[in-house]
Amino acid sequence: MTTQEIITLNDIAKHYKVGTQSVQALRSITLKIFKNEYVALMGPSGSGKSTLMNILGCLDTPTKGEYILNSKDVSKMTDNELAEIRNKEIGFVFQTFNLLPKSSALENVMLPLIYAGIRKEKRKERALDVLKNVSLADRVDHKPNELSGGQRQRVAIARALVNNPSIILADEPTGNLDSKTSIEIMQLFEEINKAGNTIIIVTHEEDIARCARRIIRLKDGLVETDEINTNIKKLSELKAKTASFID
Repeated sequence: MTTQEIITLNDIAKHYKVGTQSVQALRSITLKIFKNEYVALMGPSGSGKSTLMNILGCLDTPTKGEYILNSKDVSKMTDNELAEIRNKEIGFVFQTFNLLPKSSALENVMLPLIYAGIRKEKRKERALDVLKNVSLADRVDHKPNELSGGQRQRVAIARALVNNPSIILADEPTGNLDSKTSIEIMQLFEEINKAGNTIIIVTHEEDIARCARRIIRLKDGLVETDEINTNIKKLSELKAKTASFID
């Protein structure tokens, strides 16, 4: 694994106004994430993990502190600048897939390329390539309602990969999937990480987090623990556990 920093957070805080009160969602977060890392971000409700995910994904800006992404200070960028960073640097995978219901798998995957200004022929070529890489070459013309949950999540992952982003940010990517399909999706993330992508998964599931190489746990807006996972859960273990439940 390289030691090239891809994310640096220095004393990041986020405060919200709720009526007359100020809520400290994040108090002071300082951490680094390196290229080709596979990180799980965990924490109970109210820990600040969703707020941190939004800041990491450039969907929100911190109240204070510094966020350096690929050598760029994104913490004080305008909304338009953040939108450009999101499109070029970050691939998002959501629990609810967030696919356009009336568009085919191919059209959904091509969408980020439209925003990036890629010409039509190149868009189709790149989208077909990533759909093939996630084993959906035979489903490119299917709409979301014609696909299984696992297939829809694969379309979402293909969409996240199509712009060759620096980071894949996945928010509870297995939350709406059954155990067998969850394992298949985690296998895909493992393959993507081995191919060189940096992956950050936000999850409340311990089994899913233990597939990552590093686990960061938040509590009360602070990093409670940040540890290299020396007991990586192999997908074969998850399969065995799933099989025992089925039996």
